[in-house]
Amino acid sequence: MYLHGTSKVNEKNHLEIGGVDTVELAKQYGTPLYVYDVALIRERARGFRETFKRLNVSAQVAYASKAFSTIAMIQLAEEEGLSLDVVSGGELYTALQAGFPVERIHFHGNNKSYEELDMAIKNKVGCIVVDNFYELSLLEQVCLENNANAKVLLRVTPGVEAHTHDYITTGQEDSKFGFGLENGQADQAVEQALHSESLNLLGIHSHIGSQIFETTGFLLAAQKMFAKLKNWNERFNFVPKVLNLGGGFGIRYTEEDKPLPASEYVEAIIGEVKKLADELSIDIPEIWIEPGRSIVGDAGTTIYSVGSRKEVPNIRHYLAIDGGMTDNIRPALYQAKYEAVLANRVKDPIEETVSVAGKCCESGDMLIWDLPLPKANSDDMLAVFCTGAYGYSMANNYNRIPRPAVVFVENGEAQLVVQRENYEDLVRLDIPLKSKVTE
Repeated sequence: MYLHGTSKVNEKNHLEIGGVDTVELAKQYGTPLYVYDVALIRERARGFRETFKRLNVSAQVAYASKAFSTIAMIQLAEEEGLSLDVVSGGELYTALQAGFPVERIHFHGNNKSYEELDMAIKNKVGCIVVDNFYELSLLEQVCLENNANAKVLLRVTPGVEAHTHDYITTGQEDSKFGFGLENGQADQAVEQALHSESLNLLGIHSHIGSQIFETTGFLLAAQKMFAKLKNWNERFNFVPKVLNLGGGFGIRYTEEDKPLPASEYVEAIIGEVKKLADELSIDIPEIWIEPGRSIVGDAGTTIYSVGSRKEVPNIRHYLAIDGGMTDNIRPALYQAKYEAVLANRVKDPIEETVSVAGKCCESGDMLIWDLPLPKANSDDMLAVFCTGAYGYSMANNYNRIPRPAVVFVENGEAQLVVQRENYEDLVRLDIPLKSKVTE
């Protein structure tokens, strides 16, 4: 059994996080329940920021809020000195409601609307990561209408893909995101941005993948980007102030996962960027990165109540819980794997192997296959680890199931940061049919 952060087993044989008994949390707030270990979030954030500080390199560590975006989480990111990556008007609105410093907000997205860009410009967002030619022209229009200027990065596709332990380099740049480095699109975008009276081109951005357990992909991306920067320096006299290498740093979901510490990713990136900048005889640009999952992923634990059982002789034992693909769709979408324990009987001996089923009317609603557990009963609680990223943010109301509450725990105290939805919430925006007029 592997426990993350402040998680431990207390004298009652209950799972405790942040000094708070998760069984008591479930009784107070109901299940399913997302529980976040605030101390672990702080530790993960500082692992990135303090490495840049220790090596005396100018940088911004922008929390990728798509992983988990609530007002409380954005406020916590501000407390830890992070910048913020948003990808929609809704995420931007959440950041504004949280009072996050607008100058540290970076606005991403491959299809930003006029209204979203207008909101960003009116609120003086710190940087807009431009994704395509449509957006480049639209942003110029919005800036002119608002008599404003915008600081921008251009997102490029460097022809490097990285996932887990593997990376792929390819001449083809088939992605819905960004300007191609090799097909001339990035050159054209740079020239257009540099000639714009409304846009201030800070540099370029790339994102090569997710759940990455090595540094090779980041270094290859930097090399490809600097090869182009050399060309742009010669053609346009352009020297980047910022180089954004994105996110995708991996976390441990199961014992098969072997992520690197944050410092190792950062040290490798800094070393490569310094070397490449020296070769180009330019000052090292400010380095931006965008960790999301790696800050909140293993800080989240979901507590469920156990319900029904089904035993298929000589085949499988199913154990059903009161959540599933409505609060964690990743197993259904990506075959994501998780580890779990009984929150109220953590150290009881293992007696069986079960497959954990969600309660949705969908055969694909399976949370964990073949999980070793003590003999579980309907009064037990299941704690599923590492659900902090893309659990709440992708939660849904399939089968009209209300979304769970979210609780932050730290130093023996619990704070409710998102209320549980109720049935009234489910129909709040519904509009009944008008009655037919009868003669």
